[in-house]
Amino acid sequence: MTPSTSRAPLVRTTARLAAQLSGGGPELRPRAPFTLDVIARLPGATAEDVARAFERARAAQPDWAARPAPHRARIAGRLHGLLLGRRHEALDLLQWETGKARVHAFDEVIDAAGVCRYYARRAPGLLAPRRRAGVLPPLTSVRELRHPKGVVAVITPWNYPLSLTVTDVVPALLAGNAVVQKADTQTACTTLWAREQCVRAGLPAELWQIVVGEPAELGPALLAGADHLAFTGSTAAGRELGGLAGERLIGCMLELGGKNPLLVLADADLDRAAAGAVRACFSSAGQLCMSAERILVDQRVHDRFVARFLRRVAALRLSAGFDFGGDLGSLTSHRQLDRVRTHVTDALAKGARLLCGGRERPDIGPLFYAPTVLAGVTPEMTLYREETFGPVVRVGAFRDEEEAVALANDSPYGLNASVWSRSPARARALGTRLRVGAVNINEGFRAAYVSYDAPSGGRQESGIGHRHGATGLLQYTDCQVLARTRANFFDPRPGTGAERHTELLTTLARTMTRLGLG
Repeated sequence: MTPSTSRAPLVRTTARLAAQLSGGGPELRPRAPFTLDVIARLPGATAEDVARAFERARAAQPDWAARPAPHRARIAGRLHGLLLGRRHEALDLLQWETGKARVHAFDEVIDAAGVCRYYARRAPGLLAPRRRAGVLPPLTSVRELRHPKGVVAVITPWNYPLSLTVTDVVPALLAGNAVVQKADTQTACTTLWAREQCVRAGLPAELWQIVVGEPAELGPALLAGADHLAFTGSTAAGRELGGLAGERLIGCMLELGGKNPLLVLADADLDRAAAGAVRACFSSAGQLCMSAERILVDQRVHDRFVARFLRRVAALRLSAGFDFGGDLGSLTSHRQLDRVRTHVTDALAKGARLLCGGRERPDIGPLFYAPTVLAGVTPEMTLYREETFGPVVRVGAFRDEEEAVALANDSPYGLNASVWSRSPARARALGTRLRVGAVNINEGFRAAYVSYDAPSGGRQESGIGHRHGATGLLQYTDCQVLARTRANFFDPRPGTGAERHTELLTTLARTMTRLGLG
């Protein structure tokens, strides 16, 4: 399909999805990146609409929490099948709303399905009561219980609307919570489609409320009603929302920005590294928080690597087609295009060298920008430290591993890193020195991120908290401990003074240590 032939069914689909929203705020009209056509007319929410969404969610939550965890998990299993079975609907929506290439839209579908599969299998066990060792095992028994938080506020960005929605909402629901989600206006229909599939899988509709509107207006209202927050977005917004969560003493997971390094060591397979770097830098046109924006190469192989990398970048096919014929899609908004243009123009004006790209591609679509590689980028240039969030990467050399580590860590962010070497031991040793939440060896970002049993999150200004793994589910619960004693050994027996009792407890503690108890 092409945008012209697919427009009519997409307009019908987005109109149907938009009709699921309600709100008393101004009408919102996001535009499709490929054509700048209006995607849908969305009723914006007000703070009062958000409050009503929390009321509906909170009323539905107790019955949902009372259902057994295996029952809730089966809904995630059915959602897994629906996401894969109806993937072509999702791919069309994702391309229409984000402008990404179809292959990168599929990354979202398979990731969302993977999250559902993981938690469908693991959630019942993770939420089950657990026995814990008591202070004196023969006389005390302890159980750890998990209770849902209540209503979770989820705020998702426009760049991965299906993947990030499912990743945060599904575990929150499986933990027994209700959800009020602020979807990004640009990609609200994809989010509504995900909810539609979840309801089709058996979720009571009231449990998952979706609103759209201006972040400045809705953010405080969302935090006012929430029992927990999951947010993905900019570091600046994360600081503000985290502060609001702190004032209310509720937990939060914040996944924020990144300026991720990719390190090519002297012993790397250069062809494999060049191919991997293309994927790491230009997936979803670089509009990915884990995207590599800095390539650091051992000076002994720098020129050979760069030559291989540039050949692959130059061969990338930019396309606005609704098929798998393109390697790279569009930027999603004029704001992103302006940011990319500003970063590149600033760098070139201050002496950076353009190795590839560096120009808009209006011949393909209004928001396309050629994949761009820069060299000679220095600290006074804006893109040296700031996240570009577009198809732009800078390349530089390092003398030795000490300098490589120093350059990689020269960032306020700490989300993801990639290390390429034929020696896994060498790559692991270097990786442990990088101040990031995840290090991928001989891969860009996917190996760590889609290993769902491992937590995913950032350090420094890249955020706090984690999604995925046990943490990604249990963060949406409150822990309760039930402890029972069969005899009172805390207080002195009748006729035994306090001093004598402390001597007995000291002897008991030493005996337990010697026997390896407790």
